[in-house]
Amino acid sequence: MNSNQKTGRIIGVLLLFVFVSGIIIFQFLQGSVLFSDNFLITTSENSNQIISSVALGIFSGIASIIIAAMLLPIFKRYSISLAYLYLAFCILNFIAIMIDNVSVISMLELSKEYLKNGSDNSFKILEPLVSGKHWWTHYFYLLISCFPVFVLYYTLYLSKLVPRIISIFGIIAVVLMFIEELFSIFGNSISMNMLLPIGLIQLILPLWLLFKGLNSPILETEIEQQH
Repeated sequence: MNSNQKTGRIIGVLLLFVFVSGIIIFQFLQGSVLFSDNFLITTSENSNQIISSVALGIFSGIASIIIAAMLLPIFKRYSISLAYLYLAFCILNFIAIMIDNVSVISMLELSKEYLKNGSDNSFKILEPLVSGKHWWTHYFYLLISCFPVFVLYYTLYLSKLVPRIISIFGIIAVVLMFIEELFSIFGNSISMNMLLPIGLIQLILPLWLLFKGLNSPILETEIEQQH
């Protein structure tokens, strides 16, 4: 029980870091710069901000893999396939983060070259291509990020390591996010409000783990009862 609580609290800290990092990266560091109408100028002017967002994204991706590695021996008690699937999806998510980061750096380098060459209009030709590339990598990254989160909440639901109301809410929230991101990729966004539930549960889960930790594994409880 104490071991599970300690592990759960560490995972809670890491999940909270991932959650806060996402808000900082997309709402404060990148959003207003990369998706502005004149990113060729604003990106270079905010180069430190962009570089910081890339570094923070890398640490966030690494934190997600650490979470999966910590949960691996616990999840294996309930489903070996789900335990390794969660780890695999976290690694895939990290790859998606790195691909998205490459497109972010491409926008920064294009912006620097644009200003270095006296705002040469020839760079305007590349502007929609580079920004378009970032749009695609960003939304595919968001889509891929749904997979590890879904497996996480589904496994938590099966294992009862956290209250099932949290797991059920998490499953519904990630499905809503997946639908919205998928429709956005096809140019038919439903409503950004569909992302609110995932933001809420991604805050609730780490806070719960920080205060309560993980419940005792069912298998261990059953073994103790048998003796």
